[in-house]
Amino acid sequence: MHIEPGYLAQSKVLIANIAAIGVLVAHAPAVLKHPALWLRTLLAAVFFSVFMQSFHLPVGASELHFVGAMPIYLTLGFLPTLFGFALGLLMQGLLFEPQDLVHLAVNSLSLMVPLMVLHHTLGKRRGEGEPSLKQILKLDGAYYAGVTLMVGFWLSQGTQVAAFAEWVTFTASYLSVVALEPVVTLLILKGVAAVRSQHWARACFDERLTCAA
Repeated sequence: MHIEPGYLAQSKVLIANIAAIGVLVAHAPAVLKHPALWLRTLLAAVFFSVFMQSFHLPVGASELHFVGAMPIYLTLGFLPTLFGFALGLLMQGLLFEPQDLVHLAVNSLSLMVPLMVLHHTLGKRRGEGEPSLKQILKLDGAYYAGVTLMVGFWLSQGTQVAAFAEWVTFTASYLSVVALEPVVTLLILKGVAAVRSQHWARACFDERLTCAA
């Protein structure tokens, strides 16, 4: 889901920077008021970075990554995941791919915008406790459809012409993530369920999981 450096004009990168900062600033008060979310945000950033570094492959007009969005979102919650994406991409840029810092806001928005849409629609309707496999598949499908659309949007704004076939190839590659990630999500949710009575688990994980019997 990365947009390569130099693909977008500086003016559009600037707009993306303003938009990404606006999203984070708008949600910052809710995070600052709840110290428990600070730990979860750090955990989200670390887990996201581990997932992203575990598998990444150039495909079509962008890159295929194992993002791990649903395991992070369902176990740590919306706000930690939102901020964790931005912080995780910053950490990866500083430690592994400094050239990606140019498009830090662009790539952050590619993950954050679909997350916000998902959370305020399907996410808020899922209730408490462990989601079913059907719910996880719906969440995964909707989220990665949003990510691929965001990548398509950035490609349409580029200074170079991106072949539609390359975007289709990139989009199709994420079917493998939609097929694999629910399995990882279920395994992680089972692990959380086994420890959710522990005090430290209540501090680390989303209340909708740890407060459910």
